[in-house]
Amino acid sequence: MNDALIVSVLSLVPKKHVGRSMGWFSRIRLPSLLQRALVRVYVKAYAVNMDEVDGELGDFPTLAKFFVRPLKPGLRPIDPDPMTIVSPVDGLVASAGTIENGTFLQAPGKPSSIDTLLGTTEHDFDSGSYVVIYLSPQDYHRVHSPCAGEVSVLRYLPGRFWPVFSAAARRIKDLFARNERLIFQLESPFGTVVQAMIGAFGVGRISTALHPLVTNTGTPAATHVLAPSPAIEKGTELGRFELGSTVILLLPPGALERWTVGPGDRVWMGQSIAAIHSSTKSR
Repeated sequence: MNDALIVSVLSLVPKKHVGRSMGWFSRIRLPSLLQRALVRVYVKAYAVNMDEVDGELGDFPTLAKFFVRPLKPGLRPIDPDPMTIVSPVDGLVASAGTIENGTFLQAPGKPSSIDTLLGTTEHDFDSGSYVVIYLSPQDYHRVHSPCAGEVSVLRYLPGRFWPVFSAAARRIKDLFARNERLIFQLESPFGTVVQAMIGAFGVGRISTALHPLVTNTGTPAATHVLAPSPAIEKGTELGRFELGSTVILLLPPGALERWTVGPGDRVWMGQSIAAIHSSTKSR
């Protein structure tokens, strides 16, 4: 099936209603035998590595709880070098590079607007750097901080629920900016870093430990200034997806020395994915 046909078919699906229904179903507490059977089907269908999971099939009372399953302690060591950026998630690098003329590449040859993604023009990321990481249903669905700092702003932007796999990213203009998203603004030693969690088809909700906000519940767009700004370490958990989606990381101009990963690379949470210029330390 070619990209155009995939997108045409998806355009006919009532994505928000179907997504909410999927999310509702994932939160139902089924009888324990049936629940274990459902999780077992999911594990087999998506080749989930249960050896990494901190728990057994019977430890997850709903499918939603299994989506945000924890990993065994120490399984994802956080690169300790203060001059590196780490992957905030397990996933596949879809795109990485330099922000030019206010755009990044959501897919090869498919520029997308930073202003539209963030829902604001109050930023300065031109000549900065970006990476787009796609999470599949197989992946660990918790999202962590790529560096140490303070989270100053949390922005929620409701939107649609287009799928975000590669075929959709190649065809749909400003795909990630159309979808629901939860955006973290992080004040780091080398400038303002932004990390966006992008909702997608089947993602029931996005939540964060930093605020009571839960997405996809009918609440309007909102910007929350966190005061005092919570200080976090590199690798601190920031949020959770109920199913897979995409994370976009934006770094300020001059911060990046080089990306150490590129499109098609598999990355793991806590793995170093970029080196920071020494001149930006304590900017």
